[in-house]
Amino acid sequence: MTVCQAVAKRVNGLLTERKMSQYRLEQNSGIQHGTMNSIMGGRNKGIELNTVMMIAKGFGMSVTEFLQDEVFLSEDLEIE
Repeated sequence: MTVCQAVAKRVNGLLTERKMSQYRLEQNSGIQHGTMNSIMGGRNKGIELNTVMMIAKGFGMSVTEFLQDEVFLSEDLEIE
């Protein structure tokens, strides 16, 4: 799994957990719809830290909270 895929998996989990739509996350975070679709669709080769920070902000959490998930602890995580 790539870092970008891990971010998409974490976002999906949080959206479900918080009963939030992708549209609401885009509005809360300031991320453009096309960018979010690329992330969620796995079309990005990598993801920048500022994008992760914006996503975390959209969920009302710190970057540390966002990254504190087992998906990011996998030894098989591919760093692009």
